[in-house]
Amino acid sequence: MTEADFTTRVVDTARLYGWLVTHFRPAKTAKGWRTPLQGDSGFPDLVLARGGKVIHAELKVGKKKPRADQVSWGHALGESYRLWYPDDWDAIVTELRSRHPSASPAPAPRWLTG
Repeated sequence: MTEADFTTRVVDTARLYGWLVTHFRPAKTAKGWRTPLQGDSGFPDLVLARGGKVIHAELKVGKKKPRADQVSWGHALGESYRLWYPDDWDAIVTELRSRHPSASPAPAPRWLTG
């Protein structure tokens, strides 16, 4: 499985369970593949949000390990950070299915309700 295939599988499954998902796609440039951004490199592949919960997921396939900048983001993000491999599929689905919004969510911030 390629990382692109794995990403699609995670995104599709997250959407199935009601998560909002974003993924920053790299683009091919004269200098190779680049993801345009302002800030520190190594940000996780996916951000998933539902019911006030957020997951920052770094996706890897095969024997690939996270780079040092990706590890730094993982430490900075703390408990919302996940490092997922295809072999973790059952645990990924369990988490995406089970992290339901609380029964009594916090009120929406004023900037959101306008």
